Amino acid sequence: MAGMSIVGDLCGSGKMFLPQVVKTARVMKKSVAYLTPFMEAEKSEGAKAVGKILMATVKGDVHDIGKNIVGVVLGCNNYQVIDLGVMVPCEKILEAAIKENVDIIGVSGLITPSLDEMVHIAKEMKRQNLNIPLLIGGATTSKIHTAVKIAPEYSEPVVYVNDASRAVNVASSLLSEAKQTYVDKVNLEYDGLRKQHLNKQSQDKFISLAEARANKFKTDWKTVAIKKPALLGNKVFADYPLAEIAKYVDWTPFFHAWEMKGSYPKILSDPERGTEAKKLFDDAQKMLAKVIAEKWLTAKAVIGFYPANTIGEDDMEIYTDDTRKQVKTVFHSLRQQTKKAEGQNNVALADFIAPKDSDRADYIGGFAVTAGIGIEKWIKKFESEHDDYSSIMIKAIADRLAEAFAELMHEKVRKEIWGYVADEKLSNEQLIKEEYVGIRPAPGYPASPDHTEKRLHFDLLEVEKSTEIQLTDSMAMYPAAAVSGLYFAHPQSHYFALGKINKEQVEDYAKRKGMSVEDIERWMRPNLSY
Repeated sequence: MAGMSIVGDLCGSGKMFLPQVVKTARVMKKSVAYLTPFMEAEKSEGAKAVGKILMATVKGDVHDIGKNIVGVVLGCNNYQVIDLGVMVPCEKILEAAIKENVDIIGVSGLITPSLDEMVHIAKEMKRQNLNIPLLIGGATTSKIHTAVKIAPEYSEPVVYVNDASRAVNVASSLLSEAKQTYVDKVNLEYDGLRKQHLNKQSQDKFISLAEARANKFKTDWKTVAIKKPALLGNKVFADYPLAEIAKYVDWTPFFHAWEMKGSYPKILSDPERGTEAKKLFDDAQKMLAKVIAEKWLTAKAVIGFYPANTIGEDDMEIYTDDTRKQVKTVFHSLRQQTKKAEGQNNVALADFIAPKDSDRADYIGGFAVTAGIGIEKWIKKFESEHDDYSSIMIKAIADRLAEAFAELMHEKVRKEIWGYVADEKLSNEQLIKEEYVGIRPAPGYPASPDHTEKRLHFDLLEVEKSTEIQLTDSMAMYPAAAVSGLYFAHPQSHYFALGKINKEQVEDYAKRKGMSVEDIERWMRPNLSY
């Protein structure tokens, strides 16, 4: 434990990187597991944990790499960590916190609906008169969201933790004698952020939905090239070769998952991080080689192509066949609504599909891929061996393979199946930079932030039936190593961020989708301007 406290100090001061910390924790956990039977008799005299922290990924969310790294780092610093896992409902979190008499609760989430669940947890903690500090973390969370949406709902400290190395400082500050000074400082900062947020809201210039639609991205539909896909309907890839997928891996986000900032391959020669980055990369290559050779994971995909046309301004009708007489489903898009500079458009995804009244037969594609089938067996094995390093590594590799699979399938679609750029010759670096023609926006991401659209995509492609990818109540995909989205072939289609929208568009969108305004607001919370 004395050695681990040194590791904790080195991590906190930035002199030791997270892969080293997690490896060190592996040694500690294996040692403790060996020694525990001998120490049981002396348990009452043993070292006491400096604090007890409960952690969980919130209801509906399946992502836990970041949470697990935080848990390891806290464990290295002599905190007792109770990890409830993923998809944990609020009542279970609070019930366990009370039963275990924990000092701190930490909740994590990666998808936008998780933000609302965190607000719910804070409200419930207040309703039950708890006095346990609440830590907020995960990729979609932020300091501003914590300050504006979560902290006001709970009278006790609510603190945003942006990375694992900060978790120890936050926890120790909340459990120290100087707690009130630290809490006052956080509250002061959050008050300032709330004021800034209010000022920014008043400065944002929104235009009416009619004005936004009038300023849409325009296409000369009489002349634009539209190619019919060679395939109409769905096609399943049941067991795609992992070796082929691995060639498309973008390794930069892999290092980010381990909180090592920098881009691949430059990070390998970085004067500060290079040595450890190289070790981490070598470990990843060794595991990836085993994953491929011994078929630890299975990759499955489904893609589909359908006749489509835009109706109204922002919706896309999907037809059963090329007669276009029977509507199979309708996809809904949202339009940028802030005032644009001269020459810039208020874009919606529907702008990239020919309108029904243009007399042009257009098409849309969709996909869902996973490289995470079979991963549970390996996670269970590594965790039973007290090997967090390998457990986190296999998840990070599966995530990279899933993204690589999406890249590979999109290239195959562009060059062969849809074939609208059959002569494309792009390097992996060019693919990573998105230098291809066409886009593959995913529900829940900036151009299409409404996760409920994912259900429509999944039904159209029969994803659950063909790939084993399931949707949670919060529209997270399980296994976590999965990617889904739409294919647009329009030569000028491009990625964009929706940004904030006002109530007028929310009401219009709710009506088009046949949902209540309250439901849309719940799903679209981060994009609301009010």
